[in-house]
Amino acid sequence: MTNTRPGTSPPSFSSVRHKVGAALTGFLDAKDEAAPGTELLYLTTTLRTFLTSGKRLRSVLCVYGWAAARGDGEMTAALRAAASLELFQVFALVHDDVMDNSDVRRGRPSAHRALAAAYTDSGGPHGRAEAHGLGAAVLLGDLALVWSDELLHTAGLDPSRLAQVVPLVADMRSEVMYGQLLDLQTTGRLTGDIETALHVIRYKTAKYTVERPLHIGAAVAGAAQPVLDACTAFGIPLGEAFQLRDDLLGVFGDPAETGKPILDDLREGKATVLMALAVQRASPTERKTLRGLVGRSDLDEDQAAEVRTILESTGARGTVEEMITERRDAALAALDEAPFPEAASAQLRRIALAATDRQT
Repeated sequence: MTNTRPGTSPPSFSSVRHKVGAALTGFLDAKDEAAPGTELLYLTTTLRTFLTSGKRLRSVLCVYGWAAARGDGEMTAALRAAASLELFQVFALVHDDVMDNSDVRRGRPSAHRALAAAYTDSGGPHGRAEAHGLGAAVLLGDLALVWSDELLHTAGLDPSRLAQVVPLVADMRSEVMYGQLLDLQTTGRLTGDIETALHVIRYKTAKYTVERPLHIGAAVAGAAQPVLDACTAFGIPLGEAFQLRDDLLGVFGDPAETGKPILDDLREGKATVLMALAVQRASPTERKTLRGLVGRSDLDEDQAAEVRTILESTGARGTVEEMITERRDAALAALDEAPFPEAASAQLRRIALAATDRQT
């Protein structure tokens, strides 16, 4: 039976970000005080840097999932569950940057680069810096994963609610690993396989970034199945639209706004829907150009401009824009039918519009 409690009006996006940040700061302060040695501060300093620079979309959606399920009273448990998602996201990003050999994250050095620099700054030999940075980054990601689990289990949930939340968290973690593996397997393989590209973004982004955070927050409030189903109906198309927008920004965005080098996706040969559409529609000459340039680690801006021209001339960019609009509209339509309080629906509607129109 659907929960019919009136619920608590959800706080603003900025307020949730602030409250989640406070929960994370308190947790990490306690960890620093209990650390077995000052050496661990070397990792937690980098961890704090990551935690202060993101949009915190997942944690906000977690709290809004709680509100959508008519959570009422104190939202402490929902905030701590949301904060645990931020720690898991650090784990995923740090390891993702190691796998992709990325130098920059959110306009700053990626974790393995920052840790390598800190190593040499403290007197470590330059010849060991890269290996040290990679190893320390793996440990940092592992630590964030362990602490994510701890923060969730100390969120103050009663046993029945925790039993509802934990399987959803486990599913989320398995799904994002599956999506990441698919991403690894397809990167560098330039094909016109749109379905596989969509499969990657469903698991790596749509479920992980939108659907599961909503599910987890709703479960904290004791949501019944109809509420969880409504979260899925809204979350999957919005999450796909979010990633499709991200793929466009990865090629056509302004690095000063996105905080991400504009050439990374092209140099890595990311198998995006955008690229698959272009490969399908390209002339033999255009296809030869794409295969010769996309995936080159030394790709320069002039060569990237050639690729962008093909993405435009084949209509791939325009089609992705249409796909974003279709999915955003589907998410909004699902929201109109969802059994959520109007205040929660209004906040989710604002997020849907901002996430699909964004330039960063």
